[in-house]
Amino acid sequence: MRKTSATWKIYRTRFLIKARQLTQPLLFVDALGREHCGQPGDYLVESSDGARRIAPRLIFEDVYVAMGPADELWPAPRQPGGEVEGSRRSRTPQHAAMPT
Repeated sequence: MRKTSATWKIYRTRFLIKARQLTQPLLFVDALGREHCGQPGDYLVESSDGARRIAPRLIFEDVYVAMGPADELWPAPRQPGGEVEGSRRSRTPQHAAMPT
């Protein structure tokens, strides 16, 4: 794979994403068969589930706020049907939680 963009940085809106600005044109087909096409200046965006897409520069820079460089702590993609670590809550019967 050719180097088509700069280093990854962390950005935020409502959700954290990882993105890098393209330095040359990029065309790819995602896992769902959708074609993505970007030009220099656009952003290659990766969600925490590993999905990638292209965001036009003007829209991306209007929506996202840079948080800093990405590191190895970026969440690994979730496995289909797998439970997210720490997502299990202890279930207390509702009547036990109510004051008497």
